[in-house]
Formats: sequence, C-alpha cells, structure tokens
Amino acid sequence: SKGLRASGRSAERDLVEIVEIPGHPFFIASQFHPEFRSRPLAAAPLFAGFIQAARERALAVHAGREDRA
Repeated sequence: SKGLRASGRSAERDLVEIVEIPGHPFFIASQFHPEFRSRPLAAAPLFAGFIQAARERALAVHAGREDRA
C-alpha cells in the first residue's frame, strides 16, 4: 500500500505517535521525543536505525549499486 502507516501508538490515549512509509529506505515521523531515550554511548533505537540506514546507503552509493540522488 502507498502512503503513511501508523506504526506506534500511545498506550494511554491511543494517539498515533509514529508513522512511516513502507518501502522507503528511511522515513519515520514521531510525535514523541526519542532523543530523551538517548545516552552518550547508547543511542535511542530510532537514531541508531537512521545511522545504520545512512551508512548502508553511503556504502551502496560508493560501490556504485545506487545513484546519489
């Protein structure tokens, strides 16, 4: 399916807290504050996932498997 998918909800208010686009290399929007879960040597999973996706993309571009755009 195309478009946004609600992938995280607040347990207390059933409020959509996270949306993403399935099939996109990395598209996540959050209503909550994931940065509050990060520590200097332990990034929050959302940030760790973003860094990993960016690293994989950079390696693929460098290897010529993907376009820069």
